[in-house]
Amino acid sequence: MSRHDIVFIGTAILDSVIKGFDPEPVSAAGFTAESGSINAGGEAVNGSIAAVKLGMKSAILCFLGKDQAGDLIAGELARRGVDTGLIVRPEGHPTPVTTIFVAPDGNRRSITNSAHRYNFHPEQYADVFTDTEALVIGSLFRAPFNDPAVIKAVITAARDKGVLVFADTKLPNFVRLSLDDIADSLPLIDYITPNEDEARYYTGEEDPEKMADVFLSKGVRNVVIKLGARGCFFKNSERSIMMPAHSINTVDATGAGDNFMAGLVSELLRGSSVEDALRFANGCGAICATAVGTGTALRDRDQVLQMINKQV
Repeated sequence: MSRHDIVFIGTAILDSVIKGFDPEPVSAAGFTAESGSINAGGEAVNGSIAAVKLGMKSAILCFLGKDQAGDLIAGELARRGVDTGLIVRPEGHPTPVTTIFVAPDGNRRSITNSAHRYNFHPEQYADVFTDTEALVIGSLFRAPFNDPAVIKAVITAARDKGVLVFADTKLPNFVRLSLDDIADSLPLIDYITPNEDEARYYTGEEDPEKMADVFLSKGVRNVVIKLGARGCFFKNSERSIMMPAHSINTVDATGAGDNFMAGLVSELLRGSSVEDALRFANGCGAICATAVGTGTALRDRDQVLQMINKQV
C-alpha cells in the first residue's frame, strides 16, 4: 500500500487577496477596496488541502523559505491535515508572496515577483513522490516545471512506479515553453487540465474540442479543458464529454481550478467513472468560488455530493 493517495508538487505561496479594488485613488497615496485577506495559497497548497477535505491521504512536495510567510503556510497545511514532511526549506530563498485583485464577477489578476523563480528541483526527491497512487503537477510551464529536463525526470520517475500523473497548466511568466519543448513528456501524462485561456495559448485553437485534439495528438491520454462558468470539456481517444457547470453565485474564483483537480483525482481514485468524476470536480470548483479564499467554502465530500444531487 502506498504511503499517500495523492502527492501534490508545485508552488506554495502567501496570497494577499484584495477584493473590490477601486482603481480611483482617494488620496495622493491611497486606494480603497472592499476587503483584504492573507491566505496560504499556490496550486499545490490549495489542492492538497482540498484533497484532505475530500477524504484523501494528501502530501505536498514544495519549497518554502525559512521566513514568516513560510511558517504561516506550513502551519496552515499541518492544521488542515496535509503531510508536510516532504516540504523543502533551504536557506537564502524567500517564500513567494502574491497580491491578487479579485473583480466583482470573481475573476482575478495577480502580481508575482522574482521569488517565484526559486531554484527548486523536485526530481531529486523521487523516493517520496513515487510512494503514492497519484501525482499532481500543479503548475506545468511554471517553476519548477518550466525546465523540460525537470518535467521529464519527475514524470518518468512517477510512471516507472505505476503512479497516475495529472498535470495542471499555467500561462508562462519568466520562462516560455511550448508543447513541442516538452514533446517527450506529454505521452507520459495521464490527465492534463488546462483552463480555456491556457489551452488557447498552447494550442492556438479557439474551440475546446480542437484544443483537446492538439493535446491528444501530442500523446496526452486524457484532456480536460476547464471552461469556467460553462463547465468543462473532456476528451480522450474513445469519447468526449461536455459537463455543464453548477449554478452558483460566484464570489472569488481563486483556487477553483485547484479544487477541481483535487475533486477529479480523488473521485477517479475511488473508482468513479470519468463522467461522475468530472461532475464531482465541477462541484468542488463551484463551491470554492462561492467564498473569498481558496480553502474557505469546501468542507467535505458529502457537501459536494449534496450539491450535485440538488442540481441533477
